[in-house]
Amino acid sequence: MNGAAADEPSAKKRKVSGSTSGVEVKYTQLFINNEWVDSVSGKTFPTINPTDGEKICDVSEGDKADVDKAVDAAREAFKLGSVWRTMDASERGRLIGKLADLIERDREYLAKLETLDNGKPFHIAMAGDLELAIRCYRYYSGWSDKIFESGKKEGAKLECGGNRVGDKGFFVEPTVFTNVNDEMTIAKEEIFGPVMQIMKFKTIDEVIERSNRSLYGLAAAIFTKNLDNALMLAQGLQAGSVWINCHNVFLVQSPFGGFKESGIGRELSEYALHEYTEVKNITIRIPQKNS
Repeated sequence: MNGAAADEPSAKKRKVSGSTSGVEVKYTQLFINNEWVDSVSGKTFPTINPTDGEKICDVSEGDKADVDKAVDAAREAFKLGSVWRTMDASERGRLIGKLADLIERDREYLAKLETLDNGKPFHIAMAGDLELAIRCYRYYSGWSDKIFESGKKEGAKLECGGNRVGDKGFFVEPTVFTNVNDEMTIAKEEIFGPVMQIMKFKTIDEVIERSNRSLYGLAAAIFTKNLDNALMLAQGLQAGSVWINCHNVFLVQSPFGGFKESGIGRELSEYALHEYTEVKNITIRIPQKNS
């Protein structure tokens, strides 16, 4: 792939004029195995400035041989015994966070480069692509800390778990928090892992009111021996699906979708057909004498 990196004395640079406001194409080679290299074939292709038709620079042209090299390098980076595989979640988080810092540092240059590369408006590249990339990297760089550290800092009690399992993959022990209140991060944000938050309540009405404070409403699960309580909860909860004494049951004849910020529309069942239906209204004026 072609892209931007830190300045180096050996870097090939081209100054670009016109609408790109003087962006420098710092590298014209392929980035494979953490270094800039010419294509195996040695072929290049010209990059043309659309504002004046002039050639900006010649860029290395990758083909199958270069793809094979890149794939081999990627496999090597993630194989057993590699630096990445020996990092724990915190170390990986710091590395991903550093990548976000670099993107943020060079975001204006990267946005100009994307505009030059495919014509995307500069402000969309800045506010959309790069901003979202930075946010995503920052979120995932602190994933493990968000689960455990935020709960501890906000006053929840870690009853069990909270440690990493093994040295492969992203696995954590079954984890239980108590003393959790509605305003804690671990109560408001879904955790995709074996993490349970235990929250006390006194009445069914309290459960409904507190649950419905959530910005989301995709699904809810109720476990009880009292069917009356279950039906009362099911009616009151603002959730697209409610499971009673079960969880994650999906049937093709049952609609699936959420309330509020969990989405719009439904999948499955006849309601899914509505997503593909265009409703048209035709109005005809009938003369008064014929009415």
